[in-house]
Amino acid sequence: MKKFTQIAMMLMLVIAIIAGCSAGNQSTDKKENGSQAKSEFPVTIKDAADENVKIDKKPKKIVSLIPSNTEIAFALGLDKEIVGVSDFDNYPEAATKKTKIGGMEFNVEKIVGLKPDLVLAHASGAHTSKQGIDQLKNAGIKVIVINDAQNFEDTYHAIDMIAKATGTQKQGDKIVKSMKDDLSAIKEKAKQVKQEKKVWVEVAPAPEIYTAGKGTFIDEMLNAIHAKNAAGDLKGWAKVSEEQPVKYQPDAIVTTYGYYSKKPMEQIMARKAWKDVPAVKNKEIYDVHSDKVTRPGPRLIEGVEELAKAIYPEVYKK
Repeated sequence: MKKFTQIAMMLMLVIAIIAGCSAGNQSTDKKENGSQAKSEFPVTIKDAADENVKIDKKPKKIVSLIPSNTEIAFALGLDKEIVGVSDFDNYPEAATKKTKIGGMEFNVEKIVGLKPDLVLAHASGAHTSKQGIDQLKNAGIKVIVINDAQNFEDTYHAIDMIAKATGTQKQGDKIVKSMKDDLSAIKEKAKQVKQEKKVWVEVAPAPEIYTAGKGTFIDEMLNAIHAKNAAGDLKGWAKVSEEQPVKYQPDAIVTTYGYYSKKPMEQIMARKAWKDVPAVKNKEIYDVHSDKVTRPGPRLIEGVEELAKAIYPEVYKK
């Protein structure tokens, strides 16, 4: 029961981060915050809360309220500037050594005590944390709400926004270009796939099974490597019965909770009702790192590669 509770908590965090409130003006704002923007200060950024945030000078102290923002900030080379991160931050290793400021309900007093020049908030928690964000603003701290990325394009936009706010636009452009180039190379290689596989992705195990439907990074990744999402008729992070996946008769099963729970393959194989599922009969059951396929940031490309090598080793392990 304790193990399931831990998995459920991690799932709730994933859903809060990935399937939170979408930023309504992402397309409109992309040009303003994109790679054409100048990195000189002062800069004014229209964030995901539709606020125009003016930053007078390059931030020397930054607090991140969510793991995805933290990963992006570290990729931008802001290790020294980051002084506080959320309790859930686990990558890179340097992030685990930073001052923890709380979880989805952050500690306002602790953040103020760190005296940051900039706080990187997130659209997925902007509404539930509005009071805390307002308190930070009233304390004279600049707060930028980063868009809730639902796909790769949204992720590129989030990287651009953080890069512009921190004066690291050149590095941000480099990261985005590298991600686009790598994804293009993966898609090009997918043309070698001779027979498309139907894939069932399980992001949380029984007794409460969740999968990834339309509008998730996982669905986009499967399409990129010419694999069919068995749950493609569902939307977002969907809860299903134990019998429902059997009806899909998937050729391969991918779990994403091995990082938090032991032996996911054994759990799948132990389900008696699943014994005639092609993926189970052929033991095509794989586990990929949850954060790499759900957390908006540079490591999403690693997630696509993990999926590709697991599902189509004959193509991607050459």
